[in-house]
Amino acid sequence: MKKDNLVLIGMPGVGKSTVGVILAKVLGYEFLDSDLLIQKEENALLREIIEKKGLDGFLEIENRVNASIETTKAVIATGGSVVYCQEAMEHLKEIGTVIYLKLDYSILQRRLGNLKGRGVVLREGQTLKGLYNERTPLYEKYADIVIDEKKLNAEQTLQKILEELEK
Repeated sequence: MKKDNLVLIGMPGVGKSTVGVILAKVLGYEFLDSDLLIQKEENALLREIIEKKGLDGFLEIENRVNASIETTKAVIATGGSVVYCQEAMEHLKEIGTVIYLKLDYSILQRRLGNLKGRGVVLREGQTLKGLYNERTPLYEKYADIVIDEKKLNAEQTLQKILEELEK
């Protein structure tokens, strides 16, 4: 299978879904949000799944759902925790170009507000800063393209992605 999908990874709040929808429209691709696929498959909201099955249970589901995505010409917005799922990430790299939307911690902190309501996966006693520091190296490891969103709005982020894809 050729890599004709685009996979967006990054922390919650960086705009994976927002930019992903616009990117799909511009390219004439389908848009998939893997968090929505998980909710549909489990028939529950992300935070309900995390409450019911715990963090590890949620990550197992996230791994399974993402590892089973079979599509072409799609922009796939992933959940922020997908980088903990090795099997899923290997699969996504096989079927697409992985684009890491990178945002400075200070901007992210302002954007996020209430984490629990967003279904953000925090371990007991973990802070957003801790989560950011833990995930950043994983995002960088899996990324084919890194887009630094510092001082960029959604439109400018989109332009930057399109420029990178031209290269």
